[in-house]
Amino acid sequence: MSRAHNFSAGPAVLPVSVISQLAAALPNFQNTGLGLMEISHRSVAFDRVHRSAEERLRRVMGIPDDYKVLFLQGGASLQFLMTAMNLIGPGESADFVLTGTWSQKALKEAQRVAAGRAVWDGESTRFDRLPTHIEVDPKAAYLAYTTNNTIYGTQFQTHPETGNVPLVADMSSDICSRVVDVAAHGLIYAGAQKNLGPSGVTAIILSPWAMAKSPGGLSSMLDYKLQVDKRGLFNTPNTFGIYALERVLAWIEDMGGMGPMTERNEAKAAALYAEIDRTDFWTGHAVEENRSKMNITFRTPTAELDAKFLAEAEAAHLMGLKGHRSVGGLRASIYNACEPESARALVDFMRTFETSYG
Repeated sequence: MSRAHNFSAGPAVLPVSVISQLAAALPNFQNTGLGLMEISHRSVAFDRVHRSAEERLRRVMGIPDDYKVLFLQGGASLQFLMTAMNLIGPGESADFVLTGTWSQKALKEAQRVAAGRAVWDGESTRFDRLPTHIEVDPKAAYLAYTTNNTIYGTQFQTHPETGNVPLVADMSSDICSRVVDVAAHGLIYAGAQKNLGPSGVTAIILSPWAMAKSPGGLSSMLDYKLQVDKRGLFNTPNTFGIYALERVLAWIEDMGGMGPMTERNEAKAAALYAEIDRTDFWTGHAVEENRSKMNITFRTPTAELDAKFLAEAEAAHLMGLKGHRSVGGLRASIYNACEPESARALVDFMRTFETSYG
């Protein structure tokens, strides 16, 4: 059976070569006589995988040597709470840039255990843009922001300037899709299910500042100090997910790393935005200067045509194009593993669809 073009927002498309490696590892992993999902997380075989995943992420992202790396469970949603518990001290508050659903949830979770405030809120324009200036409290414990907004299709092209206030970034939907300055951040976290592998693994990158700020002595599963001390093995990790992540990172390195990957993703996005802008038939949700290179949000002239587009797209094996319920319309997620051929197939389908109904 041929594979469909997958534009799902997450869990998302994986490289076919990685899927083949995962399939081969399930019955007999590296000639151990045991399947990948059957080996101990403390075995020599898995320890090699675990260390390789960390080493590859460090190389691909250029993570400084004095930063710590963890692969935990719970997704970005758990990190919304965990960052606040570990990084906001008594009497302190953190600042949040509200650019969409996930940053709203991050603030809500932080406020369960500490003080947090929104320094910018884009809800009044349905999160179709990003701030041009942010007034950060110089005494804030940190500024939290979401680098790419999966639902609304906006993306920071550079990190916010905060002076001496540390940055905490949710990079769940664009990690390893482009070059970023890791050293400019106090902490980075990202769910794996868009650019790094399957769901169930969260990559966390902690600066020396974050490690010093974490008080220790928190609930074991939520304590950065303990988790770093145990190398993320305090409880049984998602061994399958970490192996998949390691293989995806190997694929990125085989592609040439972040330089070529950045160019690949920019080319896919440029082709789709060019088609959206070519006529008045399509309307993009995000303002042009803040458009995401990962999640292309757009619509036809009517909701009825949106529905027809989705039905005909699925018939043409173009899958996962329905917009999020809070925005409606259409959305094409073109993460790392989305091939340029898929982007071209979507552009061709859009042009044919417009000819038929425009």
